[in-house]
Amino acid sequence: MARVITASEPSWTAPFTGLSPRQSGKLITALRREGADPVRKGRPWSLPVEDRVLLVAAYWRTNLTLRHLAPLFGVSKSAADRIIDDVAPSLALQQRKRFRKNTVLIVDGTLIPTNRSHRKVRTRVEHACARMKSWKILRDCRLKGDGVHHATLGVARLHNLTLAA
Repeated sequence: MARVITASEPSWTAPFTGLSPRQSGKLITALRREGADPVRKGRPWSLPVEDRVLLVAAYWRTNLTLRHLAPLFGVSKSAADRIIDDVAPSLALQQRKRFRKNTVLIVDGTLIPTNRSHRKVRTRVEHACARMKSWKILRDCRLKGDGVHHATLGVARLHNLTLAA
């Protein structure tokens, strides 16, 4: 199958990831450094790591079914599913191990009286939640198991990269 969408064409990167081609390159470099594309025995992936990351981001951004998304990248539905299962955890933002003692954590929907510093933090949390809803995968969720967890952390990582620019 001929690929319609590929990361080698920079114009496809921004609509599906929200990243500039330069930021996308930094993400791929970081993923390779973290071991997301190891050389291993067996059959190689049909797509390079750049296209696999673009496929996962397109899946999260558009929430297309695999039956619709796979032909856009020139792979089978089952290959697209395997790519998402493999790449999504590596795209996920690494969680903090511990918080300092006596740290106050503010969660969306918390009904507590707040002073001025808490309101500023809460505003940031509310704005982050609103920005994450622009990713269709989080609005119309069809994921099972750890899929929602990986999608949320992956979208957060991509969003943080856009803010860092």
